[in-house]
Amino acid sequence: MIELDHNALYFALKKEAFHSSILEMELAGATQKVLLRDFQFHPWKQQVLHVDFQRVDDTTKLHKKVPLHFSGEESSVAVKTDKCLVNHVATELEIECLATQLPEFIAVDLSGLVKGQSLHATDIQLPEGIKFVRHGSQNPVIVSATPPKVEEEVAAPVAAAPAKKAGKKK
Repeated sequence: MIELDHNALYFALKKEAFHSSILEMELAGATQKVLLRDFQFHPWKQQVLHVDFQRVDDTTKLHKKVPLHFSGEESSVAVKTDKCLVNHVATELEIECLATQLPEFIAVDLSGLVKGQSLHATDIQLPEGIKFVRHGSQNPVIVSATPPKVEEEVAAPVAAAPAKKAGKKK
């Protein structure tokens, strides 16, 4: 059993960088490199119930989901000129790399996005030594630029004025 400072761990788990960082943990007098694999919070209390770490070394390749950080969306032709909506379909990407090459996040530049374009996982420029993990022949959509729907206002038909009843005047 490993004991950790609860408050330090709780606040570290709230930070995105902690999830893709190689940590050094002292176990039985020896320092080990570990990576956070899984954790569980209490349903309503601010309490960490369980944490799983995985031992890693510098020569083993890892499979890990890494968050995507999008930039340049406001300066793209799709948004500036065409007033498109940019849909972030995926917010993380599964990669394979050595433990020493594990990035905190992957930056995705959207400044070249045009109307109707979809950006797929294989279109993302990955740092050297990092590969996108494909499951079969999948190439999932990461971002799409769709034009806003324009609803035409249908003019309501003008109701005919009620006809006067022909009848006796009093």
